[in-house]
Amino acid sequence: MFTKILYLCIGGAAGTLSRYWLSGVAQRLAGGSFPAGTFAVNMLGCLFFGTVWGFFENRLLPGSEIRLLCLTGFMGAFTTFSTYMFETAGLVKSGQMIMAMANVVGQSVAGLALVLAGIAVGRLL
Repeated sequence: MFTKILYLCIGGAAGTLSRYWLSGVAQRLAGGSFPAGTFAVNMLGCLFFGTVWGFFENRLLPGSEIRLLCLTGFMGAFTTFSTYMFETAGLVKSGQMIMAMANVVGQSVAGLALVLAGIAVGRLL
């Protein structure tokens, strides 16, 4: 169990630092008020998650610790958006288009509503 926690910590630290660095660089390069840093992290995260998954799935059968390090630790800290999109892609691949669209629209609308609700609650505290 200690080894798994260690892998998660190492991957999480690397993912957090990578997100912080990339987001800052992308935002400085883009300028303006559009959240280009977050956009860049989310899109790169999707590409990286898909690449790593495809590599593991088709060419290499790593131990659970390596998956924990790369996908749960690193990607979980880098961006959970990639997991959200990976799960949505799974729905699309299995022909569940309505569920895929419900996932995208539902999480986007509910997420926005809950952030706004959380801001309102936070201001009341």
